[in-house]
Amino acid sequence: MSLIQWYPGHIAKAERKLKEHLKLVDVVLEVRDARIPLASHHPQVDDWIGNKPRLLILNRLDMIPESAHQQWVTWFKSQGKTVYFTNAKQGERVKAIIKAAEKIGDEINQKRQLRGMLPRPVRAVVIGFPNVGKSALINRLLGRKVVASARRAGVTRQLQWVRISDTLELLDAPGVIPSRLDNQRDAVKLAICEDIGDAGYDNQRIAAAFVDLLVELHYEGLLQSRYGLNTLDITGEDFIEKLANLKYQEDKERAAMQLLNDFRKGIIGAIPLELPPSS
Repeated sequence: MSLIQWYPGHIAKAERKLKEHLKLVDVVLEVRDARIPLASHHPQVDDWIGNKPRLLILNRLDMIPESAHQQWVTWFKSQGKTVYFTNAKQGERVKAIIKAAEKIGDEINQKRQLRGMLPRPVRAVVIGFPNVGKSALINRLLGRKVVASARRAGVTRQLQWVRISDTLELLDAPGVIPSRLDNQRDAVKLAICEDIGDAGYDNQRIAAAFVDLLVELHYEGLLQSRYGLNTLDITGEDFIEKLANLKYQEDKERAAMQLLNDFRKGIIGAIPLELPPSS
């Protein structure tokens, strides 16, 4: 049985609009979550983009340790991809993206000039799952708040063009999620990170899966130091029950939500839920 169900109507509508607007853009800024760089890649994006230039951005650099950051840089390089890490909330490493997009714009305008056409601003679109930080990134690129941004998926609903500079225009698009995600393990990671918008899932089951994942990744020590509970020989479900009994008057829903929110806000620590494949 699937843990997670989704596909609200506005996501389907957003996907149709996005595909229409992709015809108008020169470069795609694909934003993913640095905690889950593979799970937060929309499986249809490659088909939608085709041969258009793409800048791959892993946001929330502040929420993973430096060791994981370096491992991902090395792995993507081995795949022939340049990756840009950002902390859009604080504006870290954002200028490199502007420079890269403008460089692509220069190349496009050189080709236009050869065809006797006038130069124009490069048109870029920012795409990715809901709540990976697209709006925060655009606000930082522009230097002021122009689009709604919140730690809640589904805030951006309308497509809008934003002028970044004389040479760069950006389209902020609503987050898009696949009509179905066959890999439930990826879906669980997206739910843990709150990256899938108005999805239907059980908080207690997702929190239990989160505990199991942390044990698998050898981060159980962070759980013990934060909550005073040992994960040895117990399941994630048992952990939620023990936490509820210890701190929340046996309210497992409150315990689950506290655990998930502590992770989402970085309170437990900088934790990557994925590391590069070994092969």
